Amino acid sequence: MAKTQSFTCSACGASHTRWSGRCEACGEWNTIVQEAPLSAGPAKKSLGGKRGQSIALTDLSTEETPPPRTLCGVEELDRVLGGGLVPASALLVGGDPGIGKSTLLLQAAARFARKGVKTIYVSGEEASAQVRMRARRLGLEESPVQLAAETNLRDILTTLEAEKPGLAIIDSIQTMWADNVDSAPGSVSQVRAAAHELTTFAKRHGVSIIMVGHVTKEGQIAGPRVVEHMVDTVLYFEGERGHQFRILRAVKNRFGPADEIGVFEMTGKGLAQVTNPSALFLSERGKPSPGSAVFAGIEGTRPVLVELQALVAPSPHSQPRRTVVGWDSGRLAMILAVLEARCGIPFAGLDVYLNVAGGLKVSEPAADLAVAAALLSAREDTALPADTVVFGEISLSGALRPAPQTENRLKEAQKLGFTAAIAPAGGKTGTVAGLTLTRPSDLVGFVGETFGAG
Repeated sequence: MAKTQSFTCSACGASHTRWSGRCEACGEWNTIVQEAPLSAGPAKKSLGGKRGQSIALTDLSTEETPPPRTLCGVEELDRVLGGGLVPASALLVGGDPGIGKSTLLLQAAARFARKGVKTIYVSGEEASAQVRMRARRLGLEESPVQLAAETNLRDILTTLEAEKPGLAIIDSIQTMWADNVDSAPGSVSQVRAAAHELTTFAKRHGVSIIMVGHVTKEGQIAGPRVVEHMVDTVLYFEGERGHQFRILRAVKNRFGPADEIGVFEMTGKGLAQVTNPSALFLSERGKPSPGSAVFAGIEGTRPVLVELQALVAPSPHSQPRRTVVGWDSGRLAMILAVLEARCGIPFAGLDVYLNVAGGLKVSEPAADLAVAAALLSAREDTALPADTVVFGEISLSGALRPAPQTENRLKEAQKLGFTAAIAPAGGKTGTVAGLTLTRPSDLVGFVGETFGAG
């Protein structure tokens, strides 16, 4: 079979099936040249010889105005979004079933609708009557939010194209099905196809689309990870169903800082924002007790104080247990090994339990020193002072490394009434009046100053 030849006018770019002396599009003479195919190989397996249109290129110095944002009025949600909702953006909100995703998004939809943003809420899991019942319970029945209960993706996109909303919420992406994909709703193919179509529709029509996704037992959004790469922002809703605190964390955000968190409290009237999460996380903290240490951490751009609780008890088993909630179990094993190798404090034959109070998940290495303090306090049955915060990273050699944003951590501790802090030497502390700062150089010095000889 002969290869298909392509001829293009060098003056206007028009494509021709054969060569001629004069371009019929622009009238220029001797401007038609033969073009090489875009790629070689069978036409069904490669791009073949058919050529596309040239795209406009810009340089790095081209200035563009930042995208306009719409604030919903809930400061915690606006903070996680990076300063408000960006038009023509696609967002993915994940969380365990029943944790409060639909409640939060219904409240957000009502807020945006009251701000003048035309909002459509499409539920694939509940009937419209159930959504109205929830809205009535939350006191949102007067909000101008339009509802729909549908799972057919083609019908949903047709409706959105006709209504032209500013915000569309799809609850949830696992219930959507495209009629051109031969698989059941919720399968990998259907989730990928639905997310791709919705994201493309958002970019093409300037509609902000929020998709809800359930998570697996491993804590990841069910479906292919490619869905997270398609969207602009990925938010995870964290927290225990039996606990009143809920944490909305941005793990990806093309329009703002990642790892930003928003803290909410589950009440009878829905989710209420918590403007001072440090005070809330420490509100249930009683008298000083062994195994308790207050850690001054940084979540996104805000400092957060949280209590770390440890329990060390003799193990009746040959293999001691190491149980961790809210922290990395591998890092706990490293801290125990450093304490034994560098400080001579053994934990063999002892069960170790570590918990981050309030349901918060801590991931930064600056919590190493607070974990070590809680473990030593539980092992020695000695309570740390109630007005002391601890933070710092521990290296395998036993040295202490300074944590970033030391000054912000200390200011947050001082604002909540703490009068002492233990932090590694080297970090910028600024001028924090009324705060006694202890700065050990290594882990051995910390153990000696805080718990005696150990």
